[in-house]
Amino acid sequence: QVQLVESGGGLVQAGGSLRLSCAASGSIFSINTMGWYRQAPGKQRELVADITTGERTNYADSVKGRFTISRDNAKNTVYLQMNSLKPEDTAVYYCNARIRRLLTYDDYWGQGAQVTVSS
Repeated sequence: QVQLVESGGGLVQAGGSLRLSCAASGSIFSINTMGWYRQAPGKQRELVADITTGERTNYADSVKGRFTISRDNAKNTVYLQMNSLKPEDTAVYYCNARIRRLLTYDDYWGQGAQVTVSS
């Protein structure tokens, strides 16, 4: 079994900051790309940012310059530092990781963390 456990969501005023963490645990051989997605009410889930094992990063245009993704491979953990938050960043944020347990890589998801930004 593999689990992704998220932490760090909450309520913040516009302009504030939050940091999300996501730790993978269980029967893990290796982890490839890790990332964060978000889903606002009535909208589709969208990629926020992802990071490869070589720490190459990719960001949605809407968060570039405000959010920073990082990872600690020794801890199987990915982070999302969110600065200059806006009300439109309000969503449930989901951690994603491409994990190899045996022979193949599969996608795993966290339970979701609510981020609410008030104006």
